[in-house]
Amino acid sequence: MENQHVDVLIIGAGLSGISAACHLLAGNPGATYAIIERRAGIGGTWDLFRYPGIRSDSDMYTFGYGFRAWHGTKVLAAGPDIRRYIRATAEEHGVADRIRFGHRALRADWSSAEGRWTVEALDEATGETRLLTARFLVGATGYYDYDAGHRPEFPGEERFRGTLVHPQHWPEDLDHTGKRVVVIGSGATAITLVPAMAAEAAHVTMVQRSPTYVLALPADDPLSVLLRRLRVPAPLVHRVGRTRNIAMQRALYALCRKAPRLMRKVLLGAVRARLGKSVDMRHFTPAYKPWDQRLCVVPGGDLFTTLRSGRASVVTDHIETFTETGIKVGSGEEIPADIVVTATGLRMQLAGGMELAVDGKPVVTRDHLLYKGVMLDGVPNLAMIIGYTNASWTLKADLASAYISRLVAHMDRHGLTAVTPVATEADRSSVSVMGESLTSGYIARGDAIMPRQGTRDPWRIRNDYYRDRRALWRSPIEDPALRFDRAVPDGRPAEREDRTPAV
Repeated sequence: MENQHVDVLIIGAGLSGISAACHLLAGNPGATYAIIERRAGIGGTWDLFRYPGIRSDSDMYTFGYGFRAWHGTKVLAAGPDIRRYIRATAEEHGVADRIRFGHRALRADWSSAEGRWTVEALDEATGETRLLTARFLVGATGYYDYDAGHRPEFPGEERFRGTLVHPQHWPEDLDHTGKRVVVIGSGATAITLVPAMAAEAAHVTMVQRSPTYVLALPADDPLSVLLRRLRVPAPLVHRVGRTRNIAMQRALYALCRKAPRLMRKVLLGAVRARLGKSVDMRHFTPAYKPWDQRLCVVPGGDLFTTLRSGRASVVTDHIETFTETGIKVGSGEEIPADIVVTATGLRMQLAGGMELAVDGKPVVTRDHLLYKGVMLDGVPNLAMIIGYTNASWTLKADLASAYISRLVAHMDRHGLTAVTPVATEADRSSVSVMGESLTSGYIARGDAIMPRQGTRDPWRIRNDYYRDRRALWRSPIEDPALRFDRAVPDGRPAEREDRTPAV
């Protein structure tokens, strides 16, 4: 395969990468682009994770793309359905043919003299490396390490004679029928696995160090079902559902932050009504305030139904040691297990582990602010798509992709070769873009690599769809915080301009 130069190079063919490509095509029909994808198929996270019951943790009206409606009535969709949806979107927009599968981006270096990125990519099937060059680089790999999840070592686990598995690398041939299963963890993956595996397992025990807030949502969206019965056009059903759910997500988060005691009572009361007296509420009563960690959602209350049935149970305790036939917890209880699933979280990684450099100098992402939640200060022609932590990932991914498309179009119209966000010392802070309020384990682990946010706009991360829509979708591209390079007639970069030229 020959080396290639494109206007825009996108790293990752998952939810964010396909969004970036589709927006780029819509706003820049003449632009050339390519996508590098390490995996053999489209879908990113949804192609990687194959554990039982995998599903979205946000409603599909907002987790789906704004430019291509999700027309199902399921509130949370199954992983295979999401994967098909992303692939169908790529094929429908002609994006699939621009993807180089099986290529891992190793490093990217910006040359100020040449006004372009040079990306070294490894063909993992042949071991050969390729060089690709691009005017603009988009990191659309999310912030998870695809090679390995977060996997703490437990005392005595080498003695365990059963099967030990992490959800990120689920064996295709693993049969849990009639087996005793222990799921270690209390996050979205754990509460998905428990009801999914309990249907065939002898028994499933969820072992957690501490409880998580769990919110039950309807399995099917009642309003959408009603509107479909009334033969309301599908695009209007989608528009109504999406608008409503964006508002509800924002309102729920705002209420949890402003009235945590009230919302704690509301959330725990809803769980108590689902569980009845069959399950001790201490297993679902967190010590932290609502939205100090992301809420976990269950469709139709499937987790609670499974616990009431007796097919599954919860143990809240620390693991003292593994034994030959299970695990022993702090209380002294030994929980028998044929299979132990370590749903202990994910490791953080930006840009798929690709090394970044500007004129040969390494870029340490933690030392840079994020402009409008999209671009690193001091790094030219680079965007990173990072979704919301308090709402659907895709809401922010779509806004970021639209902004990148607008920015590239603006630069083309005005003969600009490079754009660099420039922060002042007064703008800087030590706060991660993930914020200070969220206390989840993966958030804390990611602090070492995540960019910082600033003390004021446009460097503050608001995690507010309505604010971001104004900042990324509607506001002018021109901004004193952006510095542009303009091409001169002989093709060489000109002196950098102090501010954006007028639109």
